[in-house]
Amino acid sequence: MAIAQQYPVEIISVDSALVYRGMDIGTAKPTPAELAAVPHHLINIRDPLQAYSAAEFVTDAQRLIAEVNARGKLALLVGGTMLYFKALFDGLDDMPKADPAIRAALAAEAQARGWPALHAELAQIDPVTAARLQVNDSQRISRALEVFRVSGRTMTSFHSKSAIKNIASHGRYTDATALISLEPEARSWLHERIAQRFDAMLAAGFIDEVKALRARGDLTADLPSMRCVGYRQAWELLDALDAHEARGLGGSFPINELRDKGIFATRQLAKRQLTWLRSMPHRHVVACDGAQPLTLILQKIVQLLG
Repeated sequence: MAIAQQYPVEIISVDSALVYRGMDIGTAKPTPAELAAVPHHLINIRDPLQAYSAAEFVTDAQRLIAEVNARGKLALLVGGTMLYFKALFDGLDDMPKADPAIRAALAAEAQARGWPALHAELAQIDPVTAARLQVNDSQRISRALEVFRVSGRTMTSFHSKSAIKNIASHGRYTDATALISLEPEARSWLHERIAQRFDAMLAAGFIDEVKALRARGDLTADLPSMRCVGYRQAWELLDALDAHEARGLGGSFPINELRDKGIFATRQLAKRQLTWLRSMPHRHVVACDGAQPLTLILQKIVQLLG
C-alpha cells in the first residue's frame, strides 16, 4: 500500500488462500477499504468449493500483467505462495489432471497406513519432491503420488522439463523482474510475529468464520480451501468436538489447542516459504526485522525502477 502511494501500481495477489470468498480472517485478507484504495486482482475469485491451481494462476497472472501494463501502470505481485511464483518464473509442464479414483485410493491408503508411510513411499519414487514436504503434508504428498500413478513420471521431472523448456524458448522470466524478498534475520522475531497474528485472528472471530463455512454443508475437510493453514486445524478440532458431543460428553472448544496447532503449522509454512525464497538467488533481500524495512523497500524500488 505504501508503494501504491508513490507509484501507479495495481496489486496482483500471489496467495492460494486469498482467492477464496468468505475466508477473510484466517487469510488476513485486505480490508474492503484497502481493496477499494488500490486495484487488487486474484482476490475473492473462487468459492471455497472450487479448486484453483498453479497453472490457472500463471494464466491469470500473465493476462493481468499485460492488462495492467497496457493501462500504463506497474503490476505489483504480492504474496507468499512460492509455488505460484516459481510456476510464473519457470513455467509449468502439462501435468496430469486430477484423477478422482486414484485420489480416493490414496486417501484410503493414508487412512490405513498413515501419511508418513505414503511420504516414505514418495521418497523412494521422487526423493527431490519428498525432501521439501513434511511427512503429514497430505495434500502435496497425495498430488505427487497421484501424478506418478497417472503418468509414470515424477513431479520433479515435470518441473525440470518445464524449467528447461522455458529457459530455452523465452529466457527466465526473472531476468526482467524485480523480486524483493522480506526475510527475518532472527527466527525468534518471526515466531513472535506468527503468534501475534494468530492471536489477532482468534480475537477477530476466526473460529466463528470456520463454523460458518462448516455450516454451509457442502464443504469438506479434504478441499484445498479447507486445507489452508489455520482452517485445517480449526476444522479438525470442530470435528473432534462434534464427535465428543455426539457421545454425550459435552465440552467447550479447545481454544488453546487450536492456538498451539495453528501457530506450529504457520511456523512450518514460513519455514517452507523461506526455503523457496533461498532457492531464488536473483531476489533482493530486505530484513523485515531490521531497522525501517519499509524505507529500505522504497529505496530499493527507486534503484530498480531508475
